[in-house]
Amino acid sequence: MSEYVPVLIMLVLAAATAVGMLVATSKIGPRKVFADKMEPFECGESPIVSPKLRFSVKFYLVALFFVVFDMEAVFVYPWAVLFRDLGMFGFVEMMIFLAILAVGLLYVWRRGALEWD
Repeated sequence: MSEYVPVLIMLVLAAATAVGMLVATSKIGPRKVFADKMEPFECGESPIVSPKLRFSVKFYLVALFFVVFDMEAVFVYPWAVLFRDLGMFGFVEMMIFLAILAVGLLYVWRRGALEWD
């Protein structure tokens, strides 16, 4: 158990730092509230639309599209490097993984996320 003591110390110090920063900002920080401070901030410009409006579903579909290809890049590259060592088992596993990603891509494609109208 002694090898876990440094990890426990690190976790306690990290938690103490986070709590300390929260307490310090609430005790030391300014508390003035005025109208300009409460306005939504968009890069120094006046807001174009209300921040209370919902995002289009297309936003979430594009996010899903990004996740599909990001996951593919993260897992396919190391697989390609170790392709010969993994043999047929590795090949079948990767084909199953790519089939699952293809289903996600097909879903996004059918929902129209790839059309930029």
